[in-house]
Amino acid sequence: MGKRREARERAVQFLFQYDINPAEQLDEALDHFWNSQRSDAIAEDKADATWGEKVELPPITAAETAVRLFADPLIRGTLQYREEADALIKKHAQNWDLHRIAAVDRNILRLAIFEMLHRDDIPPVVSINEAVDVAKKFSTQDSGKFVNGVLDRIKGDLMRPARIVK
Repeated sequence: MGKRREARERAVQFLFQYDINPAEQLDEALDHFWNSQRSDAIAEDKADATWGEKVELPPITAAETAVRLFADPLIRGTLQYREEADALIKKHAQNWDLHRIAAVDRNILRLAIFEMLHRDDIPPVVSINEAVDVAKKFSTQDSGKFVNGVLDRIKGDLMRPARIVK
């Protein structure tokens, strides 16, 4: 899996967590999230239970740094423009109230909308394809179709070409 895909998946995991249980301090929550991701990866490698033991984390690898460097601005931007994204979701998700959309799908949509509207370095079609794949992984096959449909409608309203990167 590419680093950008992994970063998007991690961003969706954080956004889901933040949506369900908002933290008072974003920086603190992000640091805790990234450390927990590393701890989980180390625990998977060891296979033995380490309940209650303090886990020594090795130095951060270049790959982990690359993932976080791409994911952090996505997370912060998605949270900053969340109301704008929610308004677009409400407008384009026909017959769906925002609170009725699965939390995973809602946060995948928010992330992709942020990318489409505020990240000129990412073509909207890439944001849509990534969102659909992440939805299929973390939600259901139907979620992929739903996410694709909503984002495709939003893409139609964009003021920039769908395939050209500035």
